[in-house]
Amino acid sequence: MIAIHAFCAIGATAIGPVALWARRNGSEARPRMHRAAGYAFVTLMLGAALSALFIRDWRLPNLWGYTPIHLLIPITLVSLALSFWHLAHHRVEQHRRIMRKLYFGACVTAGLFTLLPGRLLGDLLVQSLA
Repeated sequence: MIAIHAFCAIGATAIGPVALWARRNGSEARPRMHRAAGYAFVTLMLGAALSALFIRDWRLPNLWGYTPIHLLIPITLVSLALSFWHLAHHRVEQHRRIMRKLYFGACVTAGLFTLLPGRLLGDLLVQSLA
């Protein structure tokens, strides 16, 4: 389950900038690329959030194996739903704002926290650099 989660999280982190860049306010928008990258991003974020439900950590302070980082699961799911709701109601700016916050909060910031010592990826990184 960790491998599935990592694949989805890394994939979303990689494809997110493409979706954000392709629909910029500047001179040349790329709606097809934005839509394709956006659907890929949403699918990967759903995969990351849902797979995280099955990843538990009993070492850190937790509630039934769920640690504070697991709060990103409902935040991600609600953000994705709200973002599509805004899009369905032609509120593009609200959609854009939510997706940016989701990318930078759930992908970039949470991704950096996974590299801390004591976490699986953080320990692997430290071992590979040593």
